[in-house]
Amino acid sequence: MSFSWARPYEPKHPVARWIDERLPLPRLVYGAIGGGYPVPRNLNYWWNFGVLAGIFLTIQIVTGIVLAMHYYASVDGAFTSVNQLIMRDVSAGWLLRYAHMNGASFFFIVTYIHIFRGLYYGSYKAPRELVWMLGLVIYLLMMATAFMGYVLPWGQMSYWGAQVITGFFSAFPMIGEPLRIWILGGYAPDQAALTRFFSLHYLLPFVIAAVVILHIWALHIPGSSNPTGVDVKDERDTLPFHPFYTAKDGWFAAAFLLVYALLTYFAPNYLGHPDNYIPANPLATPAHIVPEWYFWPFYAILRSCTFNLFWIDAKLWGVLAMFGSILLLFFLPWIDRSPVRSGSYRPVFKRFFWLLVVDIVILGYVGGAPITPFNAALGQIAAAYYFVHFLIILPLVSAFETPLPLPNSISESVLHGETAEAAPVGQAPRPGSVATATAE
Repeated sequence: MSFSWARPYEPKHPVARWIDERLPLPRLVYGAIGGGYPVPRNLNYWWNFGVLAGIFLTIQIVTGIVLAMHYYASVDGAFTSVNQLIMRDVSAGWLLRYAHMNGASFFFIVTYIHIFRGLYYGSYKAPRELVWMLGLVIYLLMMATAFMGYVLPWGQMSYWGAQVITGFFSAFPMIGEPLRIWILGGYAPDQAALTRFFSLHYLLPFVIAAVVILHIWALHIPGSSNPTGVDVKDERDTLPFHPFYTAKDGWFAAAFLLVYALLTYFAPNYLGHPDNYIPANPLATPAHIVPEWYFWPFYAILRSCTFNLFWIDAKLWGVLAMFGSILLLFFLPWIDRSPVRSGSYRPVFKRFFWLLVVDIVILGYVGGAPITPFNAALGQIAAAYYFVHFLIILPLVSAFETPLPLPNSISESVLHGETAEAAPVGQAPRPGSVATATAE
């Protein structure tokens, strides 16, 4: 589809033309995120979090590279290198450490919002199934990277978190314990495990960056989804990514980064665990072992399985349920068969979506709370509902729900019947035109 405002990239300066003839990287960037990329004109602020995720990935890579220059990957020196050398002796090392530590939490915050936006607006449906799956691969890589990074300070929670998490593999019959020993390089977390986790923690962010490029590439083939779920029909439904969405994303990112800066400066340990400021001691088990907060919902699902069923014991059921809760999302494009993408036009789906959000919040609370009879029962109910939602409720809703009427086009949903006119390149849209209207 051609767009009147989408002009081909034409470098003006002789040096730019020389580079473009030999390495057309500026042309590629222009077509990917510049004025040559058409974007639905009704995107709301829920579409800003993909850009934010890229910003926080960059922050993590940059701060991580500098921290790695001063980190000592030894069971005798890791704790000291983090809490004394980096925090006290390296110039601005405290800032780098806190920025990296809280950057991981904010990376997961924006990623979770990005995922839930995709769930609500049906961004996983055709023709964007591969975009969704690549996003989930990024999420799994993030989880692996975060877990290995949590081990590196070599505090009490680092050591016992590694002991518990790697212990999951021993639940698998026959291969489980040899696999756990192979991962750790021994029978318990020690020097071999710390060295391996440090190497992989340094490497995986670059793998994530590579998959992000694939994710964006896959997105550019069908184009971005939008709040209505209606496909782009003509140029009146779109705007160039630059300058409209670069400005929109830019100021929102600045506001979000301000919150990140405030937490980093004034409450840097708010999202951490105090036990990780105690050196690792294999002979002293913490009273309450928990992973980082962004793993709590899955940790609650793991702990909710307390019974043996058939020939499978409770521990293996818990591990299967925990991994299954994530792998289930890969099949979401075929579980939800409704032809309507956006939850805004699916009244029954919308109610169950918010029930799912509440359910995951409850799982998060249970995963971080001490084990009590009440919390155990609450976690079992919430874990059961999680699977019921995706395996039973969602297929039934998609089969029997009567959706609301969809707008005929994206521009119609924005203008409510007014005339839509696309602004020429380099000119501001006229007052009252679709380009100045805000999304519902």
